[in-house]
Amino acid sequence: MARVSTVPELLDALDVADDIEVDGQLAGLPMITLRPGVRLRGGTLRFGATGVRLTWGNRLDDVTILVPEHEVAISNDTTVGDLGRISLRNVRTAGQVLLLADGAVRSGHIDVAGLAVKAADLRGRADRPHAYGVDALQGAVTIWNRQPGTSARLTAHLTGISAGTQQKPIRGTGIFLAGSAGPGSDRTGGTVEVSRLTTGPIYTDGGIEAGTADLISGGVFVVYGARVDAVINEGPVTTFGQNDMVLDNWGTVGTWTAQAEVTSHGPSGIGFVNFGTLRQLEVQAPLTTFGAGARGFNVYDGQLENARFESITTHGDGAVGVQVSRFLPVLEVAGGIATLGGRGTSLVKGQQTELAAMAVSVLAGGRIGRLVVGGAISTQGDGVTALDVEGSVDVIEVHGGITARGRESDAVRVAGKVAGLDEVSVTAEHGRPVVRVE
Repeated sequence: MARVSTVPELLDALDVADDIEVDGQLAGLPMITLRPGVRLRGGTLRFGATGVRLTWGNRLDDVTILVPEHEVAISNDTTVGDLGRISLRNVRTAGQVLLLADGAVRSGHIDVAGLAVKAADLRGRADRPHAYGVDALQGAVTIWNRQPGTSARLTAHLTGISAGTQQKPIRGTGIFLAGSAGPGSDRTGGTVEVSRLTTGPIYTDGGIEAGTADLISGGVFVVYGARVDAVINEGPVTTFGQNDMVLDNWGTVGTWTAQAEVTSHGPSGIGFVNFGTLRQLEVQAPLTTFGAGARGFNVYDGQLENARFESITTHGDGAVGVQVSRFLPVLEVAGGIATLGGRGTSLVKGQQTELAAMAVSVLAGGRIGRLVVGGAISTQGDGVTALDVEGSVDVIEVHGGITARGRESDAVRVAGKVAGLDEVSVTAEHGRPVVRVE
């Protein structure tokens, strides 16, 4: 083992030592590349531009790596064909962690146990995945397989990742996992396969200009080509900016569990949006949005078998509580679904669209198999229907009743089938309880 305490000592050790321990703080470093198999641990390393570049089988332990916020703190050498097993344990950075299968890289495993990115600005990254009418900003932690061939495969086990702070959110996405196989069956490519992703606190603000229709970011973002067995958000996930999705799935996920609050403060954000394949979603704490057009929960594409929430509340105009345009077999909400806003503009599939802040909206072609709400379905805004069903609901149970409190607001509008609606208490303070549309 080589123990170093100066920049020259570190640079010399990189040529000969396989295990390097840094004592104290080193500043003014040029980018360093770890030879295959080298372990680097301890201390604080401060760089003027790019930080540490990994090659094969490297390990970073108990180290802090600081670069300017728009730079990359940890990257990998894309001229090396195989990453081997890369390990990050108790690592802290300012600056992006960017691990790619690109160039020559076609395989490798990434093991993370404790990674905190305190600050990063990803707005200048030109490479962005595109789907559903929008580009997506990269993340403070980005693992991306960009190879076109199906044989290219990165695997990962990722635990204890946090990004940003409430006072200084990440400028871009928090956690970003992506492959190169786009949505639909006509495109194939390299994959990122993750056995487990657990997160601590995540705070982001993409810094997207108001009114932008074709750019989004997210707190935790599983993009197409990424497959995750289990996502567990152990800490709160909070977004502050325009078009910031809190939790977003374009990929394939087995189970997604949010154990702490899911919160959006920006316009046109969404608490949870699904365009990919997800077996089970469970949000065990309140999901709350505050921005104009910031919806609570959307199922616009893909497949989702069942979703369970503690509660869903939106505050802004145009901020729908739940909107479904696909088949969702089970939707259960232990508390209530409530919206406080009226009509307003929201980003929908790359277009700014006027919406009413309905509590539950089942669009034409959408269907909920079983809708069970332990509390109430309620709206406060004027000209807003609490439950609007253009598609169908096979079974409905709303133990707290359905209430529309705003002026010219009907409680229920039904164009399709809603079995069990007659057994639910329905109230419209300034409108009609039930409107049936042929």
